[in-house]
Amino acid sequence: MTRQMPHLMPDPAAEVHQPLRRSLTCDQLSASGALAADTIFLAQQSAARLGLRVEDVLYAQHGLSHRALVEAQTDRTGSQLIDPLREPPDPRLVLQLGPASALRKGVLPWRRLGGCVVVLAPSAEQFARHHAALTALFGDVRVAFTTEDHISRCISTQFASHLIRRAENRVPRDESCRTWAAPTAMRLAILLVSALLAAAIFAPVTTLTVMIGLTVLILALSTGIKTAAAIVGRKGLPTSQSAQGATLARLPVITVLIPLYHEKAIAEHLLNRLEAIDYPRELLDVCLVMEASDHTTRNAVGRARLLTWMRLITVPDGTIKTKPRALNYALDFARGSIIGVYDAEDAPAPDQLRKVAQHFANAPPNVVCLQGTLDYYNARANWLTRCFTIEYAAWFRVILPGYARMGLVVPLGGTTLFFRRDALEKLGAWDAHNVTEDADLGIRLARHGYRTEFVHTVTEEEANGRFWPWVKQRSRWLKGYAITYGVHMRDPVRLWRDLGAWRFFGLQILFAGTLAQFLLSPLLWSFWLIPFGVPHPIQTLLPPAAFWGFAGLFVATEVAALAIAWVALGRAGKRGLWPWALSLQLYFPLATIAAYKGLLELTWKPFYWDKTAHGVLLPGATRRPRPSARPASDGSQTP
Repeated sequence: MTRQMPHLMPDPAAEVHQPLRRSLTCDQLSASGALAADTIFLAQQSAARLGLRVEDVLYAQHGLSHRALVEAQTDRTGSQLIDPLREPPDPRLVLQLGPASALRKGVLPWRRLGGCVVVLAPSAEQFARHHAALTALFGDVRVAFTTEDHISRCISTQFASHLIRRAENRVPRDESCRTWAAPTAMRLAILLVSALLAAAIFAPVTTLTVMIGLTVLILALSTGIKTAAAIVGRKGLPTSQSAQGATLARLPVITVLIPLYHEKAIAEHLLNRLEAIDYPRELLDVCLVMEASDHTTRNAVGRARLLTWMRLITVPDGTIKTKPRALNYALDFARGSIIGVYDAEDAPAPDQLRKVAQHFANAPPNVVCLQGTLDYYNARANWLTRCFTIEYAAWFRVILPGYARMGLVVPLGGTTLFFRRDALEKLGAWDAHNVTEDADLGIRLARHGYRTEFVHTVTEEEANGRFWPWVKQRSRWLKGYAITYGVHMRDPVRLWRDLGAWRFFGLQILFAGTLAQFLLSPLLWSFWLIPFGVPHPIQTLLPPAAFWGFAGLFVATEVAALAIAWVALGRAGKRGLWPWALSLQLYFPLATIAAYKGLLELTWKPFYWDKTAHGVLLPGATRRPRPSARPASDGSQTP
């Protein structure tokens, strides 16, 4: 049955040239008495000030549903409201534009009728914005109306396989770890272990001496560069010279992606923390990203009432199930020019997004990523959380800022990250198969000539305070470090050219050095035998000066680590935790267990994401009342 030609708006560009962004929507709402004239005028002023459509302001500030706003336009123009879920589009037209491109543009090529292509849009202004590009692609085009929600739901439903393939393969093949061959890794591991066992059998003393010497050298280099970072970064976080420029006149739309998985205890805490963010709601786009098969999180979030600036993005099942895959999928649904990433347990500083917008506005164009400082709100829950807090304080307040000042590659943290969207998309976003997608992205940013800076803001997280979950989490991180290092060292000459000699050297120490240090650290523990009067196995094999040089170097690295912890805790305002730094010798051996577990998984299940449970050790906090909210089911969810 042939669809009759719907009544179409004849002049798609006419509505974008009226003063104070007056629209057909406002005309109809005023004529019908749905909104008072002064309310509409204020909405128009806000839209002009913020650079938004009036419809966006009416939706965010006055609670008008997307459907009501679109119906106002159709009533005024006499055009037709079309539901593409009931009357699906011609898939050939959507594929010609590209499902992801249709999502970003907020329009949907529907059907070819009467010699022209009917394009569905939520407003005349939205259609006019892309009219020239649509005309170049399809020829004669006309607009009919639908809601943003219908567009996103139609595309995510009918083109799910296309979108999920894109999410899993956005990063170029030669920069991704998706070609990692676990059987080959297993054969190499067996060969290496066999060689070490043979050496230990036929030359045990020599092998032990060489291995201990290598371990001490790696430890010395790693500690040396961390100490240099502490000295260089003593003035605090590095920023652009222009980062403290004039006040930003117009704030950008910021999309915050929050991947959730098996979150049964965190949802209400998360929503309360998001409500504390001080940023115009019309410019805030929070996407709660969850897997289609994750009924636990869906039920938890379903018990809460989402505000108009929050959306649910449901990721269809695919060949893998990882955080970066979910982020890649959700990126196409994002509305902002800046993309942020939070974790489910995060508690960002209320003014964080304003600082991010200001920093980006004043930073050079090649600064495309901002990293915030991470800290823990349950630091004193137990011994493990205390040590974790000390470790993170050293990493985010001393070592990483120092690396940035020294011009080294900055391995990103997985949260409180903010990107210029255009640069992120040019890079292919995240490697969906990499279980430390943050560290990998930090290297790819540097290799493509982009810079990462630190923004002066803190996000608090929940420290992992249970033994085996801690080991599993750390094993995933170290497995990711290993696979990231392997991917970027496929062509060392090219990596050298991309990074330069200094950053190439720093990457070797950071990635290869970290892995080797944890794997070989049992050899270093042997030096703790000396204070107890037990002779060291290699003491009689080396000249006294060489042996005591080894031992002294080992002690010096421990003193340096304690000094870095002292500085870091001072910057974090948690100097009272410093006595617990003396117990880090009992804490870091857990990472050795994790390193062996992680490397074993490289030969078996390299892309397996060992999930860390959240909401286990939340601090007791009084619930503050939440403002009234209506469910964001209309125009804010994808199925």
